[in-house]
Amino acid sequence: MKNILIPTDFSENSRNAIKYAQEYFSDIPVNFYLLHVSPNKPSEIREPAQPFESESQQVIDSPVTQLLEEIKICKSLTLNPLHIFFSIYENISLVESIRKQLVEKEIDYILMGTRGASNIARTDIGSNTSEVITKVKCPVLVIPPQAKFKGVKNIAFPTNYNCIYKNRVVSTLFETLKLQNAALRILHIKSSGQNLNQEQVDNKNFIQDFLKETKHSFHILENNNIEMGIQDFVETWEIDMIAIVAKNLNIIQRLLFNPMDKTVSYHNEIPFLVMHE
Repeated sequence: MKNILIPTDFSENSRNAIKYAQEYFSDIPVNFYLLHVSPNKPSEIREPAQPFESESQQVIDSPVTQLLEEIKICKSLTLNPLHIFFSIYENISLVESIRKQLVEKEIDYILMGTRGASNIARTDIGSNTSEVITKVKCPVLVIPPQAKFKGVKNIAFPTNYNCIYKNRVVSTLFETLKLQNAALRILHIKSSGQNLNQEQVDNKNFIQDFLKETKHSFHILENNNIEMGIQDFVETWEIDMIAIVAKNLNIIQRLLFNPMDKTVSYHNEIPFLVMHE
């Protein structure tokens, strides 16, 4: 049984992320925890015997009511009877609440959208995603607004081969490949005339060794623009997901949220799996 935490601000993007999560984990048992944080009094909602009923617009629009409505929608969409849904409502910061839930609920993955609601009264999930990636040591599936689950056949893994990845990264990659029966496409983007040094060659051989029993391939692109290199690779290899390690946070911020090249579109369509060592 997997435990998946999904922060929500009730925006279209967060609802799309929830839908993606249900389809992504469609074949396995999952506890889904929907989390909303706000300045109001915290409480945890678990399958009430009676639904909320009130004539008050304030009650109708309350986060508790909205969370219960989200649960109702999730139940109507899931095709797996082993998908169980819980709602959590707290008035502490998003990062603080997520850290708390990681321990209490033994969370395996966090799943978030990249953009939040424009309503200033709501938590801006988009602005908080990078903070969660930075401050919370848990795999994060980042779902952009236009992402639609159509299966995951090819996962791109950009790397500069400058380090040996630790067991936690390797195990997350293995689990993802197995769950989706996907192939890993390891991508090295280099400048013209740049070659791997001996340390990089050794690290590449290490990756090749631990992938020997999985579907994979190695690729080299010459492009001084990393975003355009990834865009070309996504289109050429029909990439369904991009896996990256939360090591160079500046690169992650650039790739996911603020590409310097405004012509790229992958960050609006392709989910990112951000892994921690």
